[in-house]
Amino acid sequence: MAQETHTFEAHLNEEQWAIWTGLTSPAKIQAFLDSTAYAAENVNRSPLRVLRDRRAHCLDGGLFAAAALRRLGYPPIIVDLLPEEGADDDHVLAIYKYNGFYGAVAKSNFVGLRFRDPVYRTLRELVMSYFEVFFNIHGEKTLRAYTVPLNLNRYDPQEWLWNDAAADAIEQRLKTLHRFPVLSPELVAILTPVDARSYEAGMWGTDSAGLYQPKR
Repeated sequence: MAQETHTFEAHLNEEQWAIWTGLTSPAKIQAFLDSTAYAAENVNRSPLRVLRDRRAHCLDGGLFAAAALRRLGYPPIIVDLLPEEGADDDHVLAIYKYNGFYGAVAKSNFVGLRFRDPVYRTLRELVMSYFEVFFNIHGEKTLRAYTVPLNLNRYDPQEWLWNDAAADAIEQRLKTLHRFPVLSPELVAILTPVDARSYEAGMWGTDSAGLYQPKR
């Protein structure tokens, strides 16, 4: 276990320690994130603050999941899913590999944008599993690209596990990473809207305050 993790754990009270050490699998990490309130405000939280506040949006959840995955022996890696500009919000995944297959843990205001079992052979396969459920309030499918993976070990000197300023720096770094497009313009032109039943299911339980308002 990294020295940074020991330092992080030194910040925890007894209740937080019990929660943190109980996150013994990716599924349990996801269950914890699902139990937290969705944070609609534009504030980035470190993993420590997520644990204290029991609130998170997708970046906060991705950082928390990456930290918890590192405790289990996985590298702390995140990937950003990117929409058409002005049409939707981006979405951060903490990714992991089990027996060579990709899975993900994530916090989202939408039902379908959360956990993925490690059954995907490539990162693109994993990303595309989110395509049909990545839609905006108008029912438009908006996923257009994803970033190269970002290993958060490089942010250990910035104390990303408990320093909110590091979360801000990570957010800015995600904006500069190389992007892989998932659709050609020709395919974008023929996309169909999400059907009514899928839209209703995907929006179940959302916090309206945290829904992205398209700018176009």
